[in-house]
Amino acid sequence: MQYNISQPDLRNLVVGVDTKVPLANNTYVTAVNFDNAASTPPFFSVMKEINNFAPWYSSVHRGAGYKSIVSTQVYEDGRQVIKDFVKVDKEKDVVIYTRNTTESINMLAYLLCENDKNQVILSTWMEHLANDLPWRGKFTVDYVEIDDYGRLRLDDLENKLKKYSGRVKLVTVTGASNITGYVNPIHEIAKIVHKHGTKVLIDGAQLVPHIGVDMKPFGSPEHIDYLVFSSHKMYSPFGVGVLIGPQEVFANSEPVYKGGGDVKLVTHQSIYWEEPPARDEAGTPNVMGVAALTAAIKTMQSIGIERIEAYENALTNYALNRLKYLPHIDIYAYSQINKRKVSIIPFNIRGVHHELTAKILSGEDGIEVRNGLFCAHPYALRLLNLTSEHIDYFVNNPDIPFPGLVRVSFGLYNNSLEVDRFITALQKIIADKSYYIMKYSDGR
Repeated sequence: MQYNISQPDLRNLVVGVDTKVPLANNTYVTAVNFDNAASTPPFFSVMKEINNFAPWYSSVHRGAGYKSIVSTQVYEDGRQVIKDFVKVDKEKDVVIYTRNTTESINMLAYLLCENDKNQVILSTWMEHLANDLPWRGKFTVDYVEIDDYGRLRLDDLENKLKKYSGRVKLVTVTGASNITGYVNPIHEIAKIVHKHGTKVLIDGAQLVPHIGVDMKPFGSPEHIDYLVFSSHKMYSPFGVGVLIGPQEVFANSEPVYKGGGDVKLVTHQSIYWEEPPARDEAGTPNVMGVAALTAAIKTMQSIGIERIEAYENALTNYALNRLKYLPHIDIYAYSQINKRKVSIIPFNIRGVHHELTAKILSGEDGIEVRNGLFCAHPYALRLLNLTSEHIDYFVNNPDIPFPGLVRVSFGLYNNSLEVDRFITALQKIIADKSYYIMKYSDGR
């Protein structure tokens, strides 16, 4: 049975939802974008803000002209909007602008590094490579285990904190997986971490756009010490990331990037750094991106983050319930309705390579999905039950397509009619696999 799960007023907020794309037969169809976990289209409000602000764009912090004053105000006011959005301790935390989540984590890794391999970073098996690779080579890195369903094991977190007692510099955990959509209990994790006298970083790239985040005040056992996220995953794809953390940490660390804007005075003998956050924002900043992110946050607040979560959950559960009844479909995440998750579903069609599935959906029906390992290779390989022997085989035989997954990820503007189109498209592929494999295999 089909249901019409939709929010027309939300759909009307997003640019490009009615764009026509070409199919393999040279006809055109309205595109369906189910790749929102990678990047979301912009809000109309974001585009309007950019156009309205453009005539006033100027240098930031360094000019006495009126436009420069306006641009500086926009840039600094954005920090307050962000602080309100994720409930930052306004006195003790700072908001630092970066290009994206990846840069935010890399910056923090360099700032915290003391060239002491005895110090430990506890990451997890669920992490995006952006929350894994920056820590390698600077610290001893260990990974908190996952269970048979791919969910984080808090008992192993506790065990590893005890194992490395006194050596753990930071525990760094994704707020929500970009493959399975699992939402980790960030405040419960914070309590465990703080009990063992260390700090926690939450990678909020997949969490912040979908679920309300409260960093909690300093002194609370549930306080989130560091939070990072990106604008391009929350309807503002204009090159801004955010790093939030204690002002004292940044004040006592030499900046990663050095140049104009992060210093008070420089001679050939001395450097007098600016106070945070300016000392970690060298160079000409992306004021347009900040204006865009600010507009996106205000739009999400006007909708209500609780409404966004509830709607996306309903749509995801609808899609899961329809997928479960299709033959030859493997879903790589638990599908219990009462489990908290963001709007992501990983799957495969048995007998059809993940890359072909994505190509067929696009070429036949104009449906855009993601395929591969989603920059979270260790996690994806575990979900696929690939052993080191399997991996070596594919690495040593590059002509054989590497295994992976197909991912659908919904935004607040998607609806059940699009899900129905998606299900119908899968049914066609399942019913005639050989034909579609031959058509889209490029001779492989």
